[in-house]
Amino acid sequence: MQDKKFLTPTELSARWDGRITVRTLANWRSSQSGPRYLKVGGGVLYRITDVIEWENNRTVEGTSQYRR
Repeated sequence: MQDKKFLTPTELSARWDGRITVRTLANWRSSQSGPRYLKVGGGVLYRITDVIEWENNRTVEGTSQYRR
């Protein structure tokens, strides 16, 4: 079986255990934040590689990262 290369907004929300809703993903798209996405045939798809890159860029080692 070929690895999945794209996720729908519903699948991406499920990947994050529903903590980020489909509506939040839509809001992120309109505000140009969140993972990169494609518009295909009137729908939205997220490349799994873009999602993983976005997740990796937001990985936090500890709260001390945010201290000034």
